[in-house]
Amino acid sequence: MLIRIACCAAALAAFLSAADPKATPEEARKFINDVEQKLLVLNVDAGRADWIKSTYITDDSEIVAAKLDERAINATMEYAKQATRFDGLRLDPATDRKLKLLKLSLTLATPADPKESEELTRIAAGMEGTYGKGKYCPDGPNTCKDLEELSKIMAESRDARQLLGIWTGWHAIAPPMRKDFTRYVALANKGAQQLGFADMGVMWRSKYDMPPDAFAKELDRLWEQVRPLYVSLHAYVRARLREKYGDVVPATGPIPAHLLGNMWAQDWDNIYPLVAPANADPGYDLTELLRERKTDWKQMVKYGENFFVSLGFDPLPQTFWERSLFVKPRDREVVCHASAWDVDYVDDLRLKMCIEITGEDFLTIHHELGHNFYQRAYDRQPISFRDSANDGFHEAIGDTIALSVTPEYLVKIGLLNKAPDTSKDVGLLLHRALEKIAFLPFGLVIDEWRWKVFSGEIPPQKYNETWWELRKKYQGIAPPLARSEADFDPAAKYHVAANVPYMRYFLADILQFQFHRALAQAAGCTEPLNRCSIYGNKAAGSRLSAMLEMGQSRPWQEALEKIAGTREMDATAIRAYFAPLEKWLADQNRGKPVGW
Repeated sequence: MLIRIACCAAALAAFLSAADPKATPEEARKFINDVEQKLLVLNVDAGRADWIKSTYITDDSEIVAAKLDERAINATMEYAKQATRFDGLRLDPATDRKLKLLKLSLTLATPADPKESEELTRIAAGMEGTYGKGKYCPDGPNTCKDLEELSKIMAESRDARQLLGIWTGWHAIAPPMRKDFTRYVALANKGAQQLGFADMGVMWRSKYDMPPDAFAKELDRLWEQVRPLYVSLHAYVRARLREKYGDVVPATGPIPAHLLGNMWAQDWDNIYPLVAPANADPGYDLTELLRERKTDWKQMVKYGENFFVSLGFDPLPQTFWERSLFVKPRDREVVCHASAWDVDYVDDLRLKMCIEITGEDFLTIHHELGHNFYQRAYDRQPISFRDSANDGFHEAIGDTIALSVTPEYLVKIGLLNKAPDTSKDVGLLLHRALEKIAFLPFGLVIDEWRWKVFSGEIPPQKYNETWWELRKKYQGIAPPLARSEADFDPAAKYHVAANVPYMRYFLADILQFQFHRALAQAAGCTEPLNRCSIYGNKAAGSRLSAMLEMGQSRPWQEALEKIAGTREMDATAIRAYFAPLEKWLADQNRGKPVGW
């Protein structure tokens, strides 16, 4: 449904009641139509409050936003509970889908027993709070650093001993959550079972328009398609890190987790300077190009808007320019993290971002506007369907557009005089691979571990041991020092501590390249896939629009078919995109150990 809040909670008594034998299909239609309207009002109110909280940070704005968010969440849970009276009825497809989406909008199912329900919601809130307050104090209370400060050190430091201290210090915040997490699993499973699911993992996997076990197998298939490229990248990075750090990095085994520029080794782009090839210079610096032309924030956003207009989309509404936050104010605190908003679920589109005139922000604007144009494209769908086809699609669309920011695109919009020769692409592709390809196995591990925990395949006494087994299996990553069950390293990642499903990020990483390849083909691009841009191509725009307009009205397989001509996700597009890099990596790795 509409509810945006990723947490859950307060008082769902569960779906215990059997279907009402007196219920009728007409009642079901009326019920869900009424619920749509009521939740729309609640979510718009909550959205406006959240906007104020993010752009005028005060104690009052945070309190008001929290209350309105809680009101919307509690109403969603109550309506989901009431919807069970229609279970088993033969309904028209739209009504049936709306009721299903209402139930699956919850990410935490609390048990029917009020005491257990209260206990579970308290534990969930407590673990998220423990994570949020986490700090590492290397030399006493006056030296404490939060995650933002620690992450900056992880990104920039090349001192192995310092990195080890930072990694160990942050992971020490997690063991106090182990007992609560174990209880959370038991109670959440109880709630999920009362809803008719075998466990919480099955409940999470049930939202993907296919049997839960089939979805899990689909993920394994996708991973096997892209795994050879990851293994090749891993071997190259390991060899370069061994040149830098010596025997701290083994010649043949997994890479120590603290040396990859990120607290969780989930992406590696921060270590690009350590592993960049000799001919890495792409021949231009986008930040410099923008500054040379005295580009201001409005022109930055206009570049992004014009990209979509060139595809055949209407320009953004005037209210977008009046209500968005584009520049960090001098008179108040704001949340600068870039995000795209659809406040009224129709056309009150907004961008919240503290724009800097950099190449990175240029890409980010194109990405975020992808969300905004998606939001507007499905605004004529019934309210329940005003969302992306599955939770991976929204992020994938934004990233798909960013993939079209190529040298050729920069030439077309007048920022670059001539596109550099494709021989210059290896550095650009390696940098992108350290972000995109390095992330893929981590995107799998988070929920693979949780699903096995929920199912009981991983018992509490093996939480940490199996976490590192999975990270070695998929990522070729190892802890930098011995770990035991006194540690609880999974909860050092926010999404585990805060009960946030993670598979959407893996799906987005796969889908964006599949979308890009399909749209490039529609545009008739004959260049290497990494050089294709759909800018200015109405045929590609028409195919994109047809998919975006569907929203969540049909199973994601049908939305995928609209854009890609197939109902099956396909990671071979990633291999095609990175083909020049994969060939280069094979040359670099020749005669060296590959794998772990």
